[in-house]
Amino acid sequence: MKLNRRIIAVMTVVLALFLILVVYLTHFIIFKAPEIIKSSYNPRVWEKETDVLRGEIYDRTGTVLAKSEQTGNSQTRIYPYGKLYAHTIGYNSRNYGKTNIELEYNNYLLDTKEKISIFKNDKEGFQNGANLTLTLDNSMTELAANALGNDNGSVVVINPKTGEVYCLYSNPSFDPNESALIKNWDSLTERTDSPFFFRATQGQYAPGSTFKVITATAAIEKGYEDFMTDDKGITNVGGKYFKNAGEKPMGEIGMKTAIAKSSNVYFTELSQKIGNRSLGSAASKFYITKKVPFDISTKATGLDFGECDSAQLASVAIGQGKLAVSPFNMAVATCAIANDGVIMKPYMVEEVFYDNGGVIYTADREALSSATDKRTANLIKEYMVECVKSGTGTAARVSGIDVAGKTGTAENEREGKTHAWFIGFAPADNPQVVVCVMKEYSGKGGGSVCAPIAGKIFNYALKKGLITK
Repeated sequence: MKLNRRIIAVMTVVLALFLILVVYLTHFIIFKAPEIIKSSYNPRVWEKETDVLRGEIYDRTGTVLAKSEQTGNSQTRIYPYGKLYAHTIGYNSRNYGKTNIELEYNNYLLDTKEKISIFKNDKEGFQNGANLTLTLDNSMTELAANALGNDNGSVVVINPKTGEVYCLYSNPSFDPNESALIKNWDSLTERTDSPFFFRATQGQYAPGSTFKVITATAAIEKGYEDFMTDDKGITNVGGKYFKNAGEKPMGEIGMKTAIAKSSNVYFTELSQKIGNRSLGSAASKFYITKKVPFDISTKATGLDFGECDSAQLASVAIGQGKLAVSPFNMAVATCAIANDGVIMKPYMVEEVFYDNGGVIYTADREALSSATDKRTANLIKEYMVECVKSGTGTAARVSGIDVAGKTGTAENEREGKTHAWFIGFAPADNPQVVVCVMKEYSGKGGGSVCAPIAGKIFNYALKKGLITK
């Protein structure tokens, strides 16, 4: 009897250990293995590069953005445009690892149509990995970089109907070529302006008045599209004073004028009608406070709108206070207004293919969110058109087409160093290009420093056929 109990006890322990092992292996395979497979510290990640010449990466027009050159039994990754794509394509370095597209699509770039023989002779040379075609437009990205100049900031351009990302650029950047990384690594890591930091997708900034289009959407959905107020240039909400720029009074105004002229008084008072729950719901549906699924890593800072008191809610309603958003998220939100309320999932990798034929991956176009209804989106669109025609966004106007837009000037922790914003799309009656321009700590208004850059992007898109009338 005692022997049977001992056997049962031992078997119970063995079974428990077996179950623990099964649970651990299951957890490892599902949650840990994908990270380890992509880790630059995993030697297997580099093993294939002794046999496979890493595939090339092209822009949407066929321009080579990344390629590998064979030297003896090794290869060197070449980035012809230097810093232009350091934050999107990333780098592939034996010394510093892999980032962004080079990391996320590593398996594709080292995939070969023919299986590698285990008896391969080194003298046979490398087999070619698969190539990527991106949705990025090289000439547009060069235009964006030149327009930003030495100013820190980002330019994001998306097709709202498809989700194709035409431009995703941030400054400052860095040269991702291996020789440049080795030479400059220490100085790059010590720089106070953080060139490795991808401001477009990772930066979190107060969006200023660009957020008013979200506040307006929430108000329309709750039945306050006809809300009027007597704007005296300053108002008190929840014990806090809110002022227009220059404390300029605008008189009796409605939503259309409030967006065009960017009235803080109007939207802080309107926020009290909307309430925490409705404004928070709109921000979530527009992916203002949610992480956007994308080909490379993105970031979003969630905000619990329920914890905001009346003054804090008023601040958030005009894009200030606790609210922070990336330029990429702001561009995605703008796509909803441009596309009748529907956000298409953004993507940057269009196709993966072999040199000698055969497509092994094509991006799917799918809806990500129904942020609002068509009627509401069209009302906001109408108000944004007025902003460019006669309001704060006139510098974004383009000859021959109507542009819809909204400017923003956001206060932050640096006194007098406001962030400047512009969001918009064109043509207003058939939107095909969404643009978000942000200048970090500019100290100037979005209408004066960001809207002109957007105008250049719209003009380029019109000239190159990305916009058709």
